Amino acid sequence: MTGSAVPPSFRLAYVPGVTPSKWVRVWTERFPDVPLTLHAVAAGEAADALRDGAADAGLVRLPVDRAFFSAIPLYTETTVIVVPRDHAVAAVDEVSGEDLADEIVLHPLDDVLGWERPPGRPAFERPATTADAVELVAAGIGLLAVPQSLARLHHRKDLTYRTLTGAPQSDVALSWPEEATTDLVEDFIGVVRGRTVNSTRGRTAPPAPAAGERTGRARPEGGQRAEGGRGRRGGTKGTTGARGAKGTGGARGTGGAKGAKGTGRGRPRRKS
Repeated sequence: MTGSAVPPSFRLAYVPGVTPSKWVRVWTERFPDVPLTLHAVAAGEAADALRDGAADAGLVRLPVDRAFFSAIPLYTETTVIVVPRDHAVAAVDEVSGEDLADEIVLHPLDDVLGWERPPGRPAFERPATTADAVELVAAGIGLLAVPQSLARLHHRKDLTYRTLTGAPQSDVALSWPEEATTDLVEDFIGVVRGRTVNSTRGRTAPPAPAAGERTGRARPEGGQRAEGGRGRRGGTKGTTGARGAKGTGGARGTGGAKGAKGTGRGRPRRKS
């Protein structure tokens, strides 16, 4: 509609291997009126996407520039070695870098493990991407060390993977520009940290009542008690809360708390 405010939305970037579905599901249940849009980005492009405002936050791989970004580490991935199914490594549960000394281990240009040189012997040239490296493993050119989620992402029937011990590991984190910590970012932080709907953390809580301010039933203007206010022993002290005049038979007002002292209950006079 013309002149209406743009409805809020939350844009979440995520890198290959990361699966944001469980957090998206919680967000959709908790904030049904705020759509969440997913943006898949390469690991090396995630920082630029957040810096340029293409996304409000991202599920990224550490490290990030902590001078500009805030980050909450979420989990650490196991590193695995991807091999053909008929390779000798496929016969064991795990291997070390020393076990791969005679193997060609590919080192793609988009490597996320952060090591200068993988174990084993280097290939003639570095593959451009992890996907290209997986194709070379399938062709019998060499092996590939990656986080387990990337091995699953690029799964092939003719390949398998085993745990690689003593290798660098990849940490996944929620990150966002520190100066752009919006209410929606705070809400998503609560989602990934498992906060409940009624958690007091996250957004700034509403201000507490001022000292002396009552939060219960409001009193009438002028500070007087409302009509029919609390009386003694279940009764009332009159229609306005004031003590009524002594009436016929000794009653204290028409609605006195102590009841009538007059007709039927008065003390009989002593005959002279």
